Amino acid sequence: MSTAPIGSKDYAGAAQTVSSVDGEKRLAQPGMRHILCMKWGTKYGPEYVNRLYGMVRRHLTGDFQLVCLTDDSNGIRPEVLCRPIPQLDLHLKPGQRDGAWKKLTTFEADLHGLRGTALFLDLDVVIVGSLDEFFTQPGEFLIIHDYPRFWRFGERIVGNSSVYRFTLGAHSDVLKHFRENMAQVQREYRNEQEYLSHFLHKQGKLSYWPAAWCPSFKYHGIPAWPTNYWKAPFVPKDARIVIFHGEVNPPDALAGKRNKRFAYIKPASWVAQAWSE
Repeated sequence: MSTAPIGSKDYAGAAQTVSSVDGEKRLAQPGMRHILCMKWGTKYGPEYVNRLYGMVRRHLTGDFQLVCLTDDSNGIRPEVLCRPIPQLDLHLKPGQRDGAWKKLTTFEADLHGLRGTALFLDLDVVIVGSLDEFFTQPGEFLIIHDYPRFWRFGERIVGNSSVYRFTLGAHSDVLKHFRENMAQVQREYRNEQEYLSHFLHKQGKLSYWPAAWCPSFKYHGIPAWPTNYWKAPFVPKDARIVIFHGEVNPPDALAGKRNKRFAYIKPASWVAQAWSE
């Protein structure tokens, strides 16, 4: 597989637009499968979107549309439908992180006319197995059950929103409540996934993916100390989407770099093949 430098491809014409009536009707079909992602700011370039499309195409059978909600569609391959991120009007203090609150706009009652089922994927995930069952797994709203750690006590409700599935337009009350109570919600909840999980849990709508499907690279894919000094990172058993969160992302893992003191890893060579267009 290609190991060309990130962003080495040039996509003329940037984002695809659906101009035909047939195209618009296709996107509005109740049975349509959409992959949603979101890109804003400069942390992730267009190569992340392009690689995500390539991974989905390899691992999802049948028809789908990748939709990128973004503030900059330059360099994104033409198969991807780019649409603006809906306005949220966040009021942040100087230096305050946005906590990925923008992801709540995926719950607009009418998200650019899209209909059907949406599977949201963070840009920095790496797909290594079939995605077909992510669209057939029973549940009204499905999300990763956030990873257990020894310092987290009591019932674990919070999900990790790197991967979640829902029916487009079905949970607009999540966004409506946030917009009407923005300051209060931001005081009570650390980020959007904590708020989202508790909101839908109270309604009895929250379900979780099978644990093996979406493992954490840093928790499940790095050999235990001290074997991490001579054993390379690996793809966890039965994994379908490997989640890169916290101090390491796919290019870091590929280079054997972990942005944390005293946390050595060897290069994760498997990323070169999996994380490609």
